[in-house]
Amino acid sequence: MHTAMTSFFSPADLYRTVWRWHFYAGLVVAPFLFVLAVTGAIYLFNDEINDVLHRDLRIVAPVSHPVPLGQIVEAAVDAYPGGKVTRIDTPRGADRSAEVFVTPASGEPLRVFVDPGTGQVLGSYIYTHTLVGFADVAHGSLMLGDFGDGIVELAACWGFILTVTGLYLWWPRGRRWFGGALYPRWNRQGRSFWKEWHSVLGIWCALLIMFLILTGLPWASFWGDLLRRGTDLVGIGYPASHRLHGTPSTSTIKDATGQAAPWTLEKAVIPHSDPHAGHHGHGVASDQSTADALGVNDVAVILEQQGMKSPYRLSLPRDARGVFTAFSYPDQPETQRTLHIDQYSGRVLGDIRFQDYGWAAKAVELGVQIHMGNYFGQLNQIVMLIPCIGIVVLTATGPIMWWRRRPKAQFGAPQPTSSLSARTLTMIVVGLCVVFPLAGASLAIVLIADNVGRHLLA
Repeated sequence: MHTAMTSFFSPADLYRTVWRWHFYAGLVVAPFLFVLAVTGAIYLFNDEINDVLHRDLRIVAPVSHPVPLGQIVEAAVDAYPGGKVTRIDTPRGADRSAEVFVTPASGEPLRVFVDPGTGQVLGSYIYTHTLVGFADVAHGSLMLGDFGDGIVELAACWGFILTVTGLYLWWPRGRRWFGGALYPRWNRQGRSFWKEWHSVLGIWCALLIMFLILTGLPWASFWGDLLRRGTDLVGIGYPASHRLHGTPSTSTIKDATGQAAPWTLEKAVIPHSDPHAGHHGHGVASDQSTADALGVNDVAVILEQQGMKSPYRLSLPRDARGVFTAFSYPDQPETQRTLHIDQYSGRVLGDIRFQDYGWAAKAVELGVQIHMGNYFGQLNQIVMLIPCIGIVVLTATGPIMWWRRRPKAQFGAPQPTSSLSARTLTMIVVGLCVVFPLAGASLAIVLIADNVGRHLLA
């Protein structure tokens, strides 16, 4: 009986342990969550911001009869000789420009804007040098590539854990459920004032924060890859009928589109074009840029015949065996569609629609669009802005509370408790590893280091 009892712990010990973990995790993760919240808030309003800062590039006189897509591409290439076009985003409205992605002979990739009514180049910019572009890349990887992506994923996972532990610490436990719990009391001063604002704001934003984190994690390299593999394995993700079994290529849609594909399709293997296939007799006007390959105008005609209407994103073949890949990426993903076109014959090699996805993939695509503030329009943007503001305030008030409560010249961390058994700690770490592998691994490392440190100082 005594052995069984020692595997458990008192509510006071649990509270103190959760508080200690919440404290340390908050201090470490707060700067990263702050960056994610600010950059996420900027990207929520990416169109509005870009329309203000780059109006001359994005807004044109309304166009009823646009010039051929090939002419738009030629205009971009003529403006930047030696450049290679990798993708074209057709106009999203009658008063919007076309966007051509050009990799110049030297320097960073450019986004070239062309008036679809006149075929004239309006200008260009380097995406990461714009406010929205910087926020986009910083939000996903802190401008640190794959390493930064891992840090963002770890911070997001711990952000979720901070929210859950914060809810546990907030629970009134016999106190009144109103003042100080559901709304802050204005007569409070000092640390008590900051604590109530921190806890009350946290409780009102908690569900939105957790939703924001969970719908953003599918884009994380490690967690997202596990989710994609798992959903595909049990048949609720990318449709098995479109997986091109036996294809020798390892190239994915993510590679072919410059990481611009829908989440469900990112790791899907793309088909190959057949260099020996001809395109004669397929009923398309020849606009070939080489003796064998189809031109952009040819592909535009094929897409129109297949019912693919503008706006869509068209990625050009990367090599002799590559394909034209066009996909629609609407704010409401129910009409997502991806087409692969053989660059020689014009044959449709793949046609994947939203209704082909498994239910989990559909849920992720829906969550992604809500996460980005797209699905319900401006209301969606405002609702998703709330947790962003909440995170900013929480990451500020948390350190303020710590600074005000700490004894002078001391760190002021909550004292550790030794009542948690190794069995309990192991269960917590294993549970975290199942849900958030990186967070579980990081907790294990911290617990080991903390234990070793205490023994060395003993």
